Amino acid sequence: MQTKPPIPLAILVGIQTPDVDDIAHEASLEELGRLVKTLGYEVVGTVSQRREGTGAGSLLGSGKLAELAALTGGTGLVGSMAPPPKSKARLRFDGAAEATPTPAPDGDAARKPEFVIVDHELSPSQIRNLERATGAQVLDRTGVIVEIFHRHANTREAKLQVEMARLKYVAPRLRESSGGGGRQQGPGAGESTLDLDRRKIRDRLAELKDQLEAVQRDSDQRRSARRDQLRVALVGYTNAGKSSLMRALTGSQVLVEDKLFATLDTTVRTLQPETRPRVLVSDTVGFIKQLPHDLVASFRSTLAEALEASLLLFVVDASDPTYEAQLEVSRSVLREIGADVVPSRLVLNKMDRVVAAGRAALIEKHPDAILLSAHAPEDVSALRDTIIAFFEAAMVEDVLVLPYAKQGLIGEVYDSARVLSEDYDETGRVLKVRGLPGAITRLRRSLAAN
Repeated sequence: MQTKPPIPLAILVGIQTPDVDDIAHEASLEELGRLVKTLGYEVVGTVSQRREGTGAGSLLGSGKLAELAALTGGTGLVGSMAPPPKSKARLRFDGAAEATPTPAPDGDAARKPEFVIVDHELSPSQIRNLERATGAQVLDRTGVIVEIFHRHANTREAKLQVEMARLKYVAPRLRESSGGGGRQQGPGAGESTLDLDRRKIRDRLAELKDQLEAVQRDSDQRRSARRDQLRVALVGYTNAGKSSLMRALTGSQVLVEDKLFATLDTTVRTLQPETRPRVLVSDTVGFIKQLPHDLVASFRSTLAEALEASLLLFVVDASDPTYEAQLEVSRSVLREIGADVVPSRLVLNKMDRVVAAGRAALIEKHPDAILLSAHAPEDVSALRDTIIAFFEAAMVEDVLVLPYAKQGLIGEVYDSARVLSEDYDETGRVLKVRGLPGAITRLRRSLAAN
């Protein structure tokens, strides 16, 4: 019977700088722990230190570094990467020591954490120094997020985007991780191993860019076809409950899982019960503190849904004490792509976890917000009514004449507007409709075309 490999063990490391209070620092480490759990690792400890900044060569002070190394089984010393010179006597002594059998460690009792996960972005030299001192593999926050995105991408577009972000993350770290190597023979002679690896990454990025542009052209065409439709985009911090709300509003079987970045691909579904004209709801990828810039830039498609939506719903976990900071992260990312001009409403989700006093404080602080629980049908129904009312306010009534020779366009009329009444005269079908001005203008063009 094949046994499962043991779950990797990890130690979290955080630096609390003077501009970060205790609550924010603890929340950030807790979030990092959930990210690490999403990777499938088990967090077995945390090392934290107050410091003026995160620029030190080994990140931690010597005392904390020794404390961390004691947990991982490292020496606690950065030292040099070059092996120390050995005399012939030392070599003979080492050989004799290796020949002496040592008792096997007692399974899990002797296991040390294999990973050190740091809640900051590290330079290549900081990663190298920490790995020397701890004897464990070191990942920074950016590396963890990139790895999660890599594992959870499902569609071809998402996979291409994540691979590009991953290569951009790896490229600057090649200098520190490479052993240098000699010169290559044959084609590319004169290049070191490091030069060759960098060239391969550049070539692969160029190839991925071409493939991504082709895929995005198809996505742009699909979005263009939905341009005159009513569209709502759910945006917000990861794990705020967007997927649960999406499921409740549309009746779709989208993945709902208590993990950060459980889904990465944009999902578009119709608001249920269906309206005329129908309303499309899209669930975008969640944001997170210190989201790598390359991932923000690469996820153009999911952010384009927000940019082209008629209404943004900022979904916030109202039960989280750091919800305001999370909301600012979401708004800053959307501001970066110009989506801050799109009309929006604040949705305070998970209100079933908020006590009465907290609810009163939220109402006072955000009087225009929509308070709900995605698991309460009456709350979801009220949100649906709010969405419909928003679009109704922008609609106009008009009369369209559908010539008898163009009766095949009746389906397009019903998809794009609400038909209030139908009549017939000698020219064709006379329709009184209600819809968005842009949609009615497009229908007029279609009816007038030869």
